[in-house]
Amino acid sequence: MKILSLRQATLLMLPAILPLPLLAADNDNTLVVTAAPPETGLNELDTPAALSVVTGDDMRQAAPRVNLSENLSSVPGLQIQNRQNYAQDLQLSMRGFGSRSTYGVRGLRIYVDGIPATMPDGQAQTSNIDIGSIDHVEVLRGPFSALYGNASGGVINVTTRQGQQPTTLEASSWYGSYGSWRNSVKASGATGDGTHAGDVNYTVSASRFTTHGYRDHSSAQKNLGNARLGVRIDDVSTLTLLFNSVHIDAQDPGGLTEAQWRDNPRQVVSNVTLYNTRKTVDQTQGGLRYQRQMSENDDLSVMLYAGVRETTQFQSIPAAVQRNPSHPGGVIDLTRHYQGVDTRWTHRDTLLSMPVAVTGGLAYETMTERRKGYENYTVSNGVTQLGEQGNLRRNERNLMWTLDPYVQTNWQLTDKLSLDAGVRFSTVNFDSNDFYIRPDNGDDSGEARYHKWLPAAALKYAFDPSWNAWISAGRGFETPTINELSYRSDGANGLNLGLKPATSDTLEIGSKKRIGNGLVSAALFQTDTRDEIVADASSGGRTTYKNAGQTRRRGLELSLDQQFGWDWRLKMAYTLLDARYRSNACGSDSCDGNRIPGIARHMAYAGLGYLPEQGFYAGSEVRYLSQIAADDQNNVNTPSYTVAAVNSGYKWLVENWTLDLFGRVDNLFDRHYVGSVIVNESNGRYFESAPGRNYSVGLTLGYAFR
Repeated sequence: MKILSLRQATLLMLPAILPLPLLAADNDNTLVVTAAPPETGLNELDTPAALSVVTGDDMRQAAPRVNLSENLSSVPGLQIQNRQNYAQDLQLSMRGFGSRSTYGVRGLRIYVDGIPATMPDGQAQTSNIDIGSIDHVEVLRGPFSALYGNASGGVINVTTRQGQQPTTLEASSWYGSYGSWRNSVKASGATGDGTHAGDVNYTVSASRFTTHGYRDHSSAQKNLGNARLGVRIDDVSTLTLLFNSVHIDAQDPGGLTEAQWRDNPRQVVSNVTLYNTRKTVDQTQGGLRYQRQMSENDDLSVMLYAGVRETTQFQSIPAAVQRNPSHPGGVIDLTRHYQGVDTRWTHRDTLLSMPVAVTGGLAYETMTERRKGYENYTVSNGVTQLGEQGNLRRNERNLMWTLDPYVQTNWQLTDKLSLDAGVRFSTVNFDSNDFYIRPDNGDDSGEARYHKWLPAAALKYAFDPSWNAWISAGRGFETPTINELSYRSDGANGLNLGLKPATSDTLEIGSKKRIGNGLVSAALFQTDTRDEIVADASSGGRTTYKNAGQTRRRGLELSLDQQFGWDWRLKMAYTLLDARYRSNACGSDSCDGNRIPGIARHMAYAGLGYLPEQGFYAGSEVRYLSQIAADDQNNVNTPSYTVAAVNSGYKWLVENWTLDLFGRVDNLFDRHYVGSVIVNESNGRYFESAPGRNYSVGLTLGYAFR
């Protein structure tokens, strides 16, 4: 398929962006994209940015309710894939940011009820998100995501549902192929309508998920609890308490070479079973949000949170490799304590007869990490036992903190023209203390600090209340993670202080139009990045990183969400993303002009549903993903694929009872494809297999105490 240049794509979009005869417009409902996640949510039409909002009902519609990837395929620009590996979390990238992550999420900011799921160094995870409690998910792309600070190539903000009257109890079960099942319970309700002092609302949920896994050695179980309690203190202030806890035990099947994947996609390499690769995660966190209307034009919001995450991971690194004195071992033992505060003040006024809103705030995050490494084998009486925790090989304490003052303003210049502008000054500090010092393993302690001004601005023009266009620009940055800073390429001791943050400049132009009960949107963008961080070398058990010079990402995003005929809904999305190196990142083998690995050039989605409030419903969807380069040299590529899914169910509403029964078939035509890619995997095992045709059924039973 021929790739459009940015100029050609711009010409194609001009008919959608050039103004028609101007109509009277009322733009008073324009919302500011604040630098902290707002409680009320962003307006998808009026926000001058590439923004998609997916409701909790959409996330749960005929879905397993296990992974965030299940119903976000309709969001353009977001490449979200299930690794079929619960030891490594989902694989997410947004406009190409985060694609190099070999585990977890990298380069994106994720929030759950205002609590960051992204740590100060840019590493994130999605395992604690309770889909059964979601009210809505906001996916923000483009220049304004920079206002969220470090590693904000895109923003995913998850907000859970606030309890309302009447009190409701709900139980849900789902059963699927490969021995998969999920059971959950939820209770929600409120006393009063939330407008009087003493009114309380609550949502509490718990779930358990287990699976044998599609691949060999891929079983997992997850226990998840989530709670939200809101209190109206008085006429002008509220307090919200948040709690979340998750426990995961998962086997790790690892990746496959292309030949292994083609021969048997369900297999694992021998070391996986020899060393019993696996991962255990325990995370508990809590938060408190205080909101107060200080005056008719002033609002105050304070968010406090703290949590602890403990991870133990057994890898498949051979014992012979670990005998290198500098090797950190095959077992990772990691404990992270994190906490933070985000305070912001919003003031609304007029200046020169123009409405103005100003938001200023200060965000402070800290994380203390205790990282240990052990051999993944023991030796007793000359007998070697693999897959057991052995001798200590790494012991360090890492402290990371960020301090970010920010300000943003919205000016309503005329009835049709508005200006949003903001800036954030981000400071990121790393301090590492190495306690594992031996004659042949020196002191790798050190500290690093990064500063960056992150400006963003957008000019929006409203042709009428249902149609607008915008142009925006911004600068973001991404610091190295503590892992990427840990070792130097020259083998000397200390942190890799020569590694610089990646800095990105983005220009975006777009338009949105409401058509009846639907919304169509289009966005063109170009992002130029300096000092992209890439892997440099892997030797002696230590992976080092370097800056790759320059890269460019440019593309086109189109989406349509249209409701018609009362109960019918059509959702479509297309993404063109041309992401390439503009300088050599591959050492002696030049990769100037190569595609950045892990990124699909084309993504497309189409879904059609018949969704009445009660009775029979049904839906179908089709997803397309073009080939993905697995390495910087572009020597290995995954095949492109198209997969389809169908679902059908029946919803009964009888007095106080609700019963929802559904069934679904995924990968309807049993396609053989790669679900995700481990970028630049040192052993050439890039491919993570996707399951063939699979089936599931679900049942939700609810009772409302009216």
